[in-house]
Amino acid sequence: MPFIYRKSMVICFSLQFLFFLFVNGVLPGSIVETLPGFEGVLPFKLETGYVSVNESDLFYLFVESQGKPQDDPLLVYLAGGPGCSALTAFFFQVGPLIFNTTDYHGGLPELLYNPYSWTKTASIIFVDYPVGTGYSYTTSSEDYHMTDTTSAKQVHQFLRNWLIDHPEFTEVPFFVASDSYAGIITPIGFVSGSPHADTALELNSGVPFAYRLALISRSLYESAKNSCKGNYVDVDPSNAPCLEDLEKINQCVEQINKDNILDSKCARLSSKSNNKEQSRRFLKENSQRFLVPSPKTQDYWCQNFENVLVDVWANDERVRDSLHVRRGTVRTWYRCNSFLKDVLYTYDVFNAVDYYQNLTRTGLQILIYSGDHDMVVPYISTEKWINSLNITVDEVWRPWLVEGQVAGYTVKYTDYGFRLTFATVKGAGHSPTQYMPRWCFKMFERWIHYYPL
Repeated sequence: MPFIYRKSMVICFSLQFLFFLFVNGVLPGSIVETLPGFEGVLPFKLETGYVSVNESDLFYLFVESQGKPQDDPLLVYLAGGPGCSALTAFFFQVGPLIFNTTDYHGGLPELLYNPYSWTKTASIIFVDYPVGTGYSYTTSSEDYHMTDTTSAKQVHQFLRNWLIDHPEFTEVPFFVASDSYAGIITPIGFVSGSPHADTALELNSGVPFAYRLALISRSLYESAKNSCKGNYVDVDPSNAPCLEDLEKINQCVEQINKDNILDSKCARLSSKSNNKEQSRRFLKENSQRFLVPSPKTQDYWCQNFENVLVDVWANDERVRDSLHVRRGTVRTWYRCNSFLKDVLYTYDVFNAVDYYQNLTRTGLQILIYSGDHDMVVPYISTEKWINSLNITVDEVWRPWLVEGQVAGYTVKYTDYGFRLTFATVKGAGHSPTQYMPRWCFKMFERWIHYYPL
């Protein structure tokens, strides 16, 4: 993805380039001072709006750094999916607000300030991409048919156009931040959590990962390794011993929550009954059972109940008006658009490691982090492809601490000015910021300001 950058990661555009983009017409965003569900005036600067890319209009939320916005880095944060809304990152990962999940009694969910928001030390653009995601829309039905490649190009053009109306951010350090599947399309100077980079490697890492975490026995692991020859994906149908071992492994892990093996496995919950009253009624009836963990009743916390809260909130007309969502453009907001992901989207990048390899010839600074209990993109697969880059280890594997406690482990690589830091987050799953927000914030804060983890 041809982002314009310098080795210092500072974006600079010529006056001629800005003029060229200006004739395409970029409208300024709107400042949001209050939001339904939050008491009082927002304690941060929030702007929302649309950026036109050809026939598509991409919705965004922009939060200015609560530190020193004139100096702090600018991030464009890309949620996973594909097709998962910017509100996923805004509420559940690195944004300044979270839902009150412990005291819900129906109606519009309550919003609380997130003390571990990355916006405390960086300005962040949250964008609904590709078109068809969240509040983004297009006047051309053909534009909804996206690929990994066209999605990356769309984000690239979005960023260029966004900077027209925000020239004050063209001289601050710039990073692309991504989560999960967005790792496929954002291998340029960046911060990436649980990045999807090599489909085959990640799938094949599931079996050794299950063994490391005692989900399968040593004898079963050794049998599968021998019978499958280390290849657990697209197995030859005639290889009966391998298929038999994989079936036994599946029986051991099928009731495990792959996002975080320590969490309860819950049904995929959503308010997508196309009936908002039914969604609210469902939440009200189940709030005490699922949203408040109780050792006495042995009820279990289900992480994805938050998804129902954001569905109710984002589809409320008062919320849409406050966010300046254009009326009549998106009938129903979906946190993750499964129709886009499963029907409209074409996957054309299955391995992004070569792109990472190209970056080793630059002077960029990169942070990659993984939850050590994530079975979707196991940390061992990420560690393996990083090692395949053949870059020099500058600091060997060691624990990194928060307030004297081990928060994970880290290793640092350097090569001709290129710097890559890899870190695990102890106890975290897929999208580590969602599980360990305080530790992830400390990790990011140190790294972005050039301090060791």
